[in-house]
Amino acid sequence: MSIALLQSAIDTFSAELDKTPDSEWSKETKCTGWDVTALLRHIVGGAVSSNMALRGAKRAELLPIFQNFEFSADPRADYAAAVADHVTAFEAIADSSTVVEHAIMDMPVGQLMMFRICDFALHAWDLGAGMGREVTLDPAVVEFAWNSLSPMAAGIGRTGMFGEGPSGTVPETADLQARLIDLTGRR
Repeated sequence: MSIALLQSAIDTFSAELDKTPDSEWSKETKCTGWDVTALLRHIVGGAVSSNMALRGAKRAELLPIFQNFEFSADPRADYAAAVADHVTAFEAIADSSTVVEHAIMDMPVGQLMMFRICDFALHAWDLGAGMGREVTLDPAVVEFAWNSLSPMAAGIGRTGMFGEGPSGTVPETADLQARLIDLTGRR
């Protein structure tokens, strides 16, 4: 497990969120079908439900939060609290092979952390690129995400989480971030 990679991915998402005024939250992101509000709801719901799973919550408690997190009057504060607690919740687990009951399936903590690192990093790109910004992800996070996701390249588009998967138009000589973005169905 790498708390440093998780923190870096969170920091990148946070920076993109900070650059996005509330008045733009109805704009579409690069995550097909999600505006900024929906994307943030997914990120916060994923963090909060993961935090709860890491502390022993059961799937029935997690699903409503994971699927449709309800913001308070201050969504930015909800986000800040969720991500601060996210790192704390992961730091409390010493053994990455410990299995937790997550909203999607039972999984080792190390796998959950991989999902969370990739989620924050890819959605940071979705947010920033959707607002017309150039987004540079931490190269160590990109390498980690690539190494985690590229073995699934042949079927990644069928998972329902990564659009159509790789386009087949990005050459292997392209930089790793461009290849990761394409692998995960982002255009």
